[in-house]
Amino acid sequence: MPHAHDHDHDHDNDLDHMAARVRALEIILTQKGLVEPAAIDAIVDTYETKVGPRNGAKVVARAWCDPDYSNWLKQDATAAIASLGFTGRQGEHMQAVFNTEDTHNLVVCTLCSCYPWSVLGLPPVWYKAPAYRSRAVIDPRGVLEEFDVDLPAQTKIRVWDSTAELRYLVVPLRPKGTEGLSEEELAALVTRDSMIGTGLALEPYQP
Repeated sequence: MPHAHDHDHDHDNDLDHMAARVRALEIILTQKGLVEPAAIDAIVDTYETKVGPRNGAKVVARAWCDPDYSNWLKQDATAAIASLGFTGRQGEHMQAVFNTEDTHNLVVCTLCSCYPWSVLGLPPVWYKAPAYRSRAVIDPRGVLEEFDVDLPAQTKIRVWDSTAELRYLVVPLRPKGTEGLSEEELAALVTRDSMIGTGLALEPYQP
């Protein structure tokens, strides 16, 4: 796992500047009565939980369906992800970490909020919170339980510390009973949280 000294970089300072400009624009539009705060919240939620993570979901679904692609994703995630049209803002490298029956992966950025924007969209507010950033390392099992992820006691939890140069994508376990689903249907089961490690892929709908 990368150590703290790996964080000697500018992180997302450019995004902090962008966020400040966006916030200022929100205030102006709200004060002028052009946009309701609730509408802004709805747009942010859409890009945070729906639109953004769809890129990563397509990557995961392809890996579930195509063993060759899965191997490529393990060997060179940056190139494999780029082949589907998803690339980082500043050329940061990606690494895919695969959950197994024995190991569950969890992603955090302990000193800032480095996040794979190109595949997961906007980072959730809790990802940047000091409580998550510290406790994910100290007590990952407890953090997962707070996200309603109760893993067997024998399951190993591996925590990956993102940096601006290297960001992680968790490939969750493929749910049972999904053998006949298409790649598009499989992608619908992949949640943002499952690609961070704070969730699992959804079970297929059983009518």
